[in-house]
Amino acid sequence: MAGHEPFILKNITVFAENQTYKEGFIKVADGKISKVGSISELTNDDELNAEVFIGSENQFLIPGMIDLHIHGAAGADTMDANTQALETMAKSLPKEGTTSFLATTITQSQPAIESALANAGQFITGEQKSGQAEVLGVHLEGPFISPKRAGAQPLEHITDPDVTIFKKWQKLAMGTIKLVTTAPEQSNGLNFVQLLKENGIVASIGHSDATYEIVNKAISAGASHITHLYNGMRGLHHREPGVAGAALLKDELCVEIISDGIHIRPEMILLTYKQKPKDKIILITDSIRAKGLKPGTYDLGGQSVVVSHDRAILQDGTLAGSILKMNDALKNFQSYTQCTIEELIQFSSANPAKQLGIFERKGSIAVGKDADLVLLNEDFEVVMTFCRGQLAFKN
Repeated sequence: MAGHEPFILKNITVFAENQTYKEGFIKVADGKISKVGSISELTNDDELNAEVFIGSENQFLIPGMIDLHIHGAAGADTMDANTQALETMAKSLPKEGTTSFLATTITQSQPAIESALANAGQFITGEQKSGQAEVLGVHLEGPFISPKRAGAQPLEHITDPDVTIFKKWQKLAMGTIKLVTTAPEQSNGLNFVQLLKENGIVASIGHSDATYEIVNKAISAGASHITHLYNGMRGLHHREPGVAGAALLKDELCVEIISDGIHIRPEMILLTYKQKPKDKIILITDSIRAKGLKPGTYDLGGQSVVVSHDRAILQDGTLAGSILKMNDALKNFQSYTQCTIEELIQFSSANPAKQLGIFERKGSIAVGKDADLVLLNEDFEVVMTFCRGQLAFKN
């Protein structure tokens, strides 16, 4: 399946945008989905000049997953600020079914952030290769956050939201910053949220000690997203609902979930699933460069992170990102909540695509959309991944 040759996947369950085809097929041409339906609708003409892949009945096809919050993988990190790092991430992520993502920064010195942003801007606006995950933009996580809720973000580089600095950074990034994590309770925080909203950037509340009242004001100013719900924020208290309580109550807010069973107890994930509208949950990995590597000590934002078989922590025990893979996030979430595959597709593809305003080309299996596709087996293991119509991974 080299280049953009037409191909067909058949004899699989296809979870299309508006219908599920138990014995289905999909045809892809020129990197786009050209036909999808029941195997009975497949004609000899369809198969002419097309490579045909015959799946098995225990395999199902879903849209490629979109990770809105990922720092690194396979030894590479967004903050490495070189083409090779982003290329490494883009090549490795299809192994877990991720076909597009936001390259996520961390709180660091201004020169370090500026290098990472300039590099990402050039990479994103340059000729991205098909056959690997697409970098959709940048998620700026920090430095405009609360020192009280720093988590694994280096305290010495945290600063109050600054409109002038941000405008400079967005220029450096060639307009590719799509989502910003910020603490609205900090000085100038609400004005900053408003600026993001006015510029079509997703304003996300995270690493924040905001009260319920301030979160309400931030929503009025344009906040629509919560960074890794429950982690790095004022928690739920019966006399002060905090960021976590507001996130559960306010339907305006999409919430990111790290579904590794470590960052959030499974019962809290179940509570969130029962409480939030299904179009407001987004699965993310928040993974670091150690994902896919053996246990050891790695770097995150200039800090040493100790990685075991299931988690990444700073020397003081603070959780420092994850080593979670997206296909495992789906498997875990379903085991915690008993949700449907259709809901998982919402959480991992449709909702992030809608939040970024790109649902017309990604986030579901529909004719005319990018052929970002993942074939999974019943254990949520990735069998094949296609990025914009090109085979990016085959197990």
